[in-house]
Amino acid sequence: MIRPYERGVYHLHDKKCLAMILAGGQGSRLGVLTKHIAKPALPYGGKYRIIDFVLSNCVHSGIDTVGVLTQYQPLDLNTYIGSGQPWDLNRNHGGVFILPPYLKTGAGEWYKGTANAIYQNMGFIERFNPHHVLILSGDHIYKMHYGKMLDMHIARGAAATIAVFRVPINEASRFGIMNTNADGWICEFEEKPQRPKNDLASMGIYLFNKDILKKYLTLDEQNSSSQNDFGKNVIPRMLEAGEKLYAYNFDGYWKDVGTTKSLWEANMDLIRTPPRFDLYDPDWTIFSRSTALPPHFVAESALLSNSIVTEGCEIFGRIHNSILFAGTKVGRGARVCNSIIFPGAKIEENAVVEKAIVGSGTTIKRDAYIGQKDGSRQWINTICEDDISIIGDGLIIDRGTRLCKGSMVEKSILTGREVSGAAYA
Repeated sequence: MIRPYERGVYHLHDKKCLAMILAGGQGSRLGVLTKHIAKPALPYGGKYRIIDFVLSNCVHSGIDTVGVLTQYQPLDLNTYIGSGQPWDLNRNHGGVFILPPYLKTGAGEWYKGTANAIYQNMGFIERFNPHHVLILSGDHIYKMHYGKMLDMHIARGAAATIAVFRVPINEASRFGIMNTNADGWICEFEEKPQRPKNDLASMGIYLFNKDILKKYLTLDEQNSSSQNDFGKNVIPRMLEAGEKLYAYNFDGYWKDVGTTKSLWEANMDLIRTPPRFDLYDPDWTIFSRSTALPPHFVAESALLSNSIVTEGCEIFGRIHNSILFAGTKVGRGARVCNSIIFPGAKIEENAVVEKAIVGSGTTIKRDAYIGQKDGSRQWINTICEDDISIIGDGLIIDRGTRLCKGSMVEKSILTGREVSGAAYA
């Protein structure tokens, strides 16, 4: 049902455009990394969370009213966003709003799909009476001025505009593909086709005229066989009805970090020379919630190259081509290479971490080796693409442990035993 905020809708200052961020995804292809938090809350780039990018994009684009739709493991994400102050979204008229699934007396109703999630919150949208509604994904890395997309949408007189991005044709089957005519109008949508006709992938960014959106969400909700998904149901239905749908080409950096490989690559893109994704653009600050830790310390014994090291880190060992989040400690004689170390992790003396993602608060004990070519194969997991190893949050990997590259560890490893990480979190 539509969320009944008010009996008889009143308007809190009409808005030109309102944004709705879908941030309830589990991210099952990220394995243990999203066991306890939603994908948009994952750390990225040394000091950010993934959702920082879409929130910052909204602020830079002049969108000051944002709904964040949460569902899976929402506590960490809700706490992080808070009042929206880091993104200047703590407004009296507008701001950021956390929108969990609607609960009615005696029963609960989860979001059944992307379209149903927006449908359940039409009451929230109506409060602000926007001319247009921008629907965004909370788990993509990119910088985009949505105002340019809105200008194109209005100029073309489209019912809906969908942002598209060119992907390698051999990867196009992973995405929803938009087939367009020479003028950019969408004539066909294919959801993850086996034989894609082109390389124009949907970015999961949809801009609708508000009344058109409400009409088709209502029709979709009335269809009992629908999966309540924008790509699978709403967009195809609009095309069948002859609505004008336009493809907005985006040619900047964009990364869907839905797999261990893509998350690792998106971080590594920051430390290329030159970086594929620039965090240092003074005209497009990525806002985030600060940890307020002391400055990092690099000891005389340390060797640091081509890496990002943030506040609160203490480095006594060797770091190369890696990203270290706040509060990380690396002991004397330890080596970290081609890796991402989440906040508060400890790499003890003479331990080695190669091509791995180490979870928050995890301790790699002295003389352990993560990502060894001929280490133990007991924890090898197909989720760990491209020989990337994944260690969960709050674990202890005991002294002298040898883990083969491509391992995923969900429990602490202590003197040959596996122990639940919760006891050591």
